[in-house]
Amino acid sequence: MTYKGYTRLQLVRGATTSPWTTNFRHMLPFPKKWLKRFSIRDPVIKSVRPKDRIQYWNVVPGDQVRLLGDKTNTLHEVLSINKVSNRVFVKGTVTGEQDKVVSNKNYHYSRCQLFLGNYEFPPQSGSSEAQVTPVFAKRLGTTAPFWNPFLQRFDWQRFATSTAPRLPNFNGEQLPIPWPQPPRIRIPEPTNTDATHDVVAQVTYQPPKFSPSIDGPLPHASEDAFLASIVNLHLRDTIDESAPVEPFLHKELSNPHSKAKKLRRFKEYKIRTKALLKETLAYELRNLNGRKPQEARAEALFKWRAQLKTERDEKKKMRWKHKSEVANLERKAARKVRKEVQQRRRLTEMVLGEGSNQVIPKDI
Repeated sequence: MTYKGYTRLQLVRGATTSPWTTNFRHMLPFPKKWLKRFSIRDPVIKSVRPKDRIQYWNVVPGDQVRLLGDKTNTLHEVLSINKVSNRVFVKGTVTGEQDKVVSNKNYHYSRCQLFLGNYEFPPQSGSSEAQVTPVFAKRLGTTAPFWNPFLQRFDWQRFATSTAPRLPNFNGEQLPIPWPQPPRIRIPEPTNTDATHDVVAQVTYQPPKFSPSIDGPLPHASEDAFLASIVNLHLRDTIDESAPVEPFLHKELSNPHSKAKKLRRFKEYKIRTKALLKETLAYELRNLNGRKPQEARAEALFKWRAQLKTERDEKKKMRWKHKSEVANLERKAARKVRKEVQQRRRLTEMVLGEGSNQVIPKDI
């Protein structure tokens, strides 16, 4: 089976600070060999079985929770969540004596109770003042999740069906629990090196004086006329300086490897090959020379494919060749020819001195 869930590195960094559910990759199993550590330095991947993982998370980063079993009822803010191990990370607290930040601890999802707010309760016996008590969600409920195509995530609403402590005059209605709002991004004030919004939003492009449509007449301007206007002062009035430079450089500024241009070149190549095939078939069928039409068509197809292959090989060789390399090869070939000519000339002009042991052939 091809694994399409998290990678091993993503499992090591399994905690996420995003409160939204965009996919269910955390519900997929991963290879068991990833859990094996080969050295002490290898990271630990903590995970629960896929069937024990939570599909839709109601405790997300930014929520305020308390931990079951904590007698102090301390409020904690959720920092991140690990959907693979069902762990909730809370922000660390600072000790007053040493100003030392305690490491962020993590707890199981089942120990977290969402904070609903502070509510007023009736005064107890012997007291006349109402008591303000923090209330937590004892039991949660949700609406049916659905995919939100605009936000590109799964969306649902959460609410409390039971509270701790129980609210007065509570008849089991649904208490909505809003999702935590992300912090607003504060835009710093612009400095001397920044541009203000008014300057950025100002429209500075001036439309050309000629018609920019495709059917309209093109501007008559050339490089020679522009250079002549620079050298000759009396010709400067003939060049429109307000005209944008884009229409004159459309070939230089356009990408030759764009998808549209590649498609156009491919279509032109197909039209040319079809025309070549049609021409080859017509020539072979006109000149049968004792062959059957089927044989002529087969030979025409063979010649057509051979010609296309020859063109492809020539193009491939042209790509291989570089101007500097071609120049070097030509220089070496010319040098080799000169050496051969010089060596042949030396052998031709060589004269042997007379000696006692020389024998001159009779035919010379």
